[in-house]
Amino acid sequence: MSETIQATSNEPLPVWQKSVVPKGQSGLRALNERRILTLIRQHQHLPKAQIAKQTGLSAQAATVIINRLEHDGLLQRGEPHRGKRGQPSVPFSLRANGAFGLGIKIGRRSMQISLIDFLGNVRASLCEHWDFPAIEAMQRFTQKGLRAILSALDEEEVSRVSGVGVAMPFEIWRWSEQAGAPEDELARWKEFDVLAAVQEFTELPVYLCNDDIAACAAELWFGQHRELSDYLYCFVGTFIGGGMVLNRKLHVGRSGNAGAVGSLPVLAGSGNAQLLDSASLHRLERTLKQTGVDTAFLHGRHPIWPENLPEVADWLEVAAEGIVQAAISAHAFLDLDAVVIEGAVPDTVKQALLHKCEQLLAKADCRGLSPLRLLPGSVGADARALGCANLPLLAQYSL
Repeated sequence: MSETIQATSNEPLPVWQKSVVPKGQSGLRALNERRILTLIRQHQHLPKAQIAKQTGLSAQAATVIINRLEHDGLLQRGEPHRGKRGQPSVPFSLRANGAFGLGIKIGRRSMQISLIDFLGNVRASLCEHWDFPAIEAMQRFTQKGLRAILSALDEEEVSRVSGVGVAMPFEIWRWSEQAGAPEDELARWKEFDVLAAVQEFTELPVYLCNDDIAACAAELWFGQHRELSDYLYCFVGTFIGGGMVLNRKLHVGRSGNAGAVGSLPVLAGSGNAQLLDSASLHRLERTLKQTGVDTAFLHGRHPIWPENLPEVADWLEVAAEGIVQAAISAHAFLDLDAVVIEGAVPDTVKQALLHKCEQLLAKADCRGLSPLRLLPGSVGADARALGCANLPLLAQYSL
């Protein structure tokens, strides 16, 4: 089944669930090419015999498609592996320069434009920080950033840029008080067509996705937890968010917002609170400002946070409590392999948060549930930026 993604629609588009047939290709040919590229991407390198076996294609059909993909510069062959009998086995892998993806991450405290290659390596990245998301600032930075990154590529590389992925909170205009942003400024985003605005600065197709689901997609495609089949993904940013992987596939839900852990209610006193109120960086930032601490380190990609800040220790305790509640609830419904915890924080802070969560999980009443693992994310703090740059690659070269 093929369905064209509309690049100027204002609806959230979970592009990995849809497929685009490139011009000049039959549906069956495009489908089989996608199947092979997706399979190689998952396994990193495979010989023709294994590709034919796992796709169900005949050896001849698989060979024709692989040769065509190699000719088009999307695949490359490795060194032959000689066995005890027969012809040597030649593994094929994705060619890094075979395709590129541009990503624009619009966050509550920063905006980032990244270029990645077919293997997910970041080739270029530009970042700008702001106190709150502003439409005019986004437009200026988008125009300047796209021009700067594309001008650094040669003509052949430019022709291999697949498109532009945009990742942002779908309801970025909400929670203005928690974000410390002017309500009237954020309200402008409600009627603003982000896709159309970005399309003004490029002729490439543009795709939209929730920022935390994009981070989850990056973990799924580029991360190290390939043995996991079902997991909840939590990303601790200015507001905590997440995604859901079921049967090794990204589950985005009916409206593209599955795994929205920030909106989960938490049991905290008698108040009516959500997880984003306790496990988000905005809470820590607010507390630090009240005590006169400069909070620039929260947004400047510092590899190490200042030591001996009691506010950080207190935040870790409260954040871990909320995350564990969410983890147990998700596990009770879905019988997960694990919960993966990532964030826009240094690795030391991520490990400290994970340790606190493990301590609380060990004390929790989990009778009737199978054991649940808590694992650190393996992509890192830039998972959202990497995920949105991967959107056009998913849209054009994967199932």
